[in-house]
Amino acid sequence: MSDWIEISSVDEIPPLGARVVHAEEMEIALFRTANDEIYAVRDRCPHKEGPLSQGIVHGKRVTCPLHNLVLELSDGKAVPPDEGCALVYPIKVEESRVWIKLQGVASKIKGSK
Repeated sequence: MSDWIEISSVDEIPPLGARVVHAEEMEIALFRTANDEIYAVRDRCPHKEGPLSQGIVHGKRVTCPLHNLVLELSDGKAVPPDEGCALVYPIKVEESRVWIKLQGVASKIKGSK
């Protein structure tokens, strides 16, 4: 049995934007950069739990819409001098389909393909 779950197509994620998918008790934001790189981050800012999916994507970072905390999409770490870290998930893209590895967090995503 594969640990990878197909969750979206690249085209369903807006460039420089996000799409939210729902895992059992959490939301995961799929981000797409200007270079069509895809990242998956728990949709909760570590500072005030703001919805990261509503933030501004710039380069390989996202800025929280509530308090302007900037996070690296690759590892979820806050850009200094801020502190904190959001949970990130491994992603792979095959033939324009996005796959996520939840590593035991949840085995089923609502609305996945």
